[in-house]
Amino acid sequence: PEPVDTSVDPQVGAERAEAVDLAVLLLLEKLNPAERAAYVLREAFDYPYQQIADILETSEANTRQLVSRARKHLSAERREPVSPDAHRRLLEVFHAAAQTGSLSALEDVLTADVVSYSDGEGMRGASRIPVVGRAHVSRYLVALAPRFWPRSDVRRVGANGRPTVLVSAEGNSVALLSVDVSARGIERIMWSMNPAELAPYVASLNN
Repeated sequence: PEPVDTSVDPQVGAERAEAVDLAVLLLLEKLNPAERAAYVLREAFDYPYQQIADILETSEANTRQLVSRARKHLSAERREPVSPDAHRRLLEVFHAAAQTGSLSALEDVLTADVVSYSDGEGMRGASRIPVVGRAHVSRYLVALAPRFWPRSDVRRVGANGRPTVLVSAEGNSVALLSVDVSARGIERIMWSMNPAELAPYVASLNN
């Protein structure tokens, strides 16, 4: 999903956080197309049910059922939330552990079923296939550390309604790092490295 700067205006960030949250977007991929469309139009854009029904060429009653099922699916997938401050601290601890390649520190903050997602663009050794499980993700990040973090500069930013780390190398932005967290620890790690998506985001930060 394309990163969106939500750090400049707190009100905009609060209003859009749920709609553009990367974790929610990943969960939406598990819905069928009709459920996904109905949910996004209703929750992100506040379309009336009848208007959504017209777009999907179905009845209003069926549209309400689609949105209801989507909400239930997403609710079942979500974990117990944490405060924004706790989210930020977990990201900082994770980032420090990833930079140093500390296996034990990584294992301390990752959940047993953690998943690392990456589009793989622009980073040698980055896996485009999700890496699953605490042991696999930890070892993957330890192996990646010496190739990715040296000579990299980082900046704390906000994207898609969550604290995020912007990574640059030789003056060029190369990655956005964010995590999905719960009371159990870090559930998902998300790396956005597509230059076509990073460029407009970085431009919005500098405006």
